[in-house]
Amino acid sequence: MTDKTGEILVSVDIGTSKTCVLIGEVTEEGLDILGCGTAPTKGVQKGVITNKDSAAQAVSRALEVAEAMAGFDSISNVIVNITGNHIQGINSSGVAPVYGDEGVARKTNWNTSEVASIKTPEINRDDVTRVLESAKARKIQPDHEFLHVLPQEYILDDQPGIRSPIGMNGVRLEAKVHIITGAISSANNIIECINRCHLNVDDLVYSALASSAAVLSDDEKEIGCALVDIGSGTTDIAIWHKGALVHTHVLGVGGNHLTSDIAKGLQISIEEAETLKINDGCAMTSAVGADEIIQVPSPGDRRETRKISRQGFAEIIEPRLEEIFLMVNREIEKSGYKDKIPAGIILTGGTSIMDAAPELGAQTMNMPVHRGIPCNVGGMSDCIADPRYATAVGLLLYEMNRPDVSSYNPQETQKSSWIGRIVTWLKQII
Repeated sequence: MTDKTGEILVSVDIGTSKTCVLIGEVTEEGLDILGCGTAPTKGVQKGVITNKDSAAQAVSRALEVAEAMAGFDSISNVIVNITGNHIQGINSSGVAPVYGDEGVARKTNWNTSEVASIKTPEINRDDVTRVLESAKARKIQPDHEFLHVLPQEYILDDQPGIRSPIGMNGVRLEAKVHIITGAISSANNIIECINRCHLNVDDLVYSALASSAAVLSDDEKEIGCALVDIGSGTTDIAIWHKGALVHTHVLGVGGNHLTSDIAKGLQISIEEAETLKINDGCAMTSAVGADEIIQVPSPGDRRETRKISRQGFAEIIEPRLEEIFLMVNREIEKSGYKDKIPAGIILTGGTSIMDAAPELGAQTMNMPVHRGIPCNVGGMSDCIADPRYATAVGLLLYEMNRPDVSSYNPQETQKSSWIGRIVTWLKQII
């Protein structure tokens, strides 16, 4: 990883209900948050942009607030999240001969008596790039493109469990990876939306991968855990085992489904239901006192309010959130890692801030669940110590800690390469 001390990084988290922009500075100690701006999002459904003009307006408003707070007015490049039902995660592997600095693979007869005098080539970044490209040589949907190729482990001359093979000696390198793909159209819409704000996209990062960087510890990733990010429109799942990402999935349900149920059940507007959910929502009726009362707008006259029990309010929320947890549990079981994540589930995203949400998750999925908040940042850390900022903070941390691109994914993160791949895809189908 190159030294990025002093570099200014800007993240844009385009969510279904909220857009967040964070400005951070890389320091010798880590990352300091300098500015934060949020704005209500319009033109996004279930994590996917449906109206570029409306989404761009939200980005512009959030950016303006963040720039004013940080004292910047010349932001030009940003890191952006991507999510939605189109996201797919698959595990793959690839094999390649080691060339080393000689630029040619060494052919060796291991049955000769000269084995002791043989000097095998030393693995360099080109060798790693080549084996990861080999792992990408598999069929994906024709309208999809690679977002991430994330190494799980390397196997060098049949020796498994290698995290970083560069500098080691060998003749045959194998890589096991987790590949994340996304729809080219969705990626293109995000890029055009950002361009309309006179900004360039440096990197597109899957939301759950970013959130993992913000709320998971290295120990949790190593032991095995599942990050579950429940946003407004989607629930993103990322399962980690032995320090590597092994499974990803996006569910097309989120906090908006709770809000819709509240609006229908109490006969109030979506906006009023959202406010009520944030201020008074509780995930479990058993966690609410029988004497707790909340004020709710009247159906006919919004100036009048009515009193309802908070337990009754929780009775609307609990079944829907339980349904989301059951869907998460089914996906984790489907992945085959249910018994390999002893660190349990780390819950984040806007819906996770609701009272008793982790407790309901633990009860429904029969495993440890706790709430995850962004950590390991300085500056305005108190302002973003909230699960709602997990993706935005994670985008900055992911970019700050990402290894040199050339070591595993050359030019994949540049906007120009996205446009080039889109053009190539269009040529293929025309």
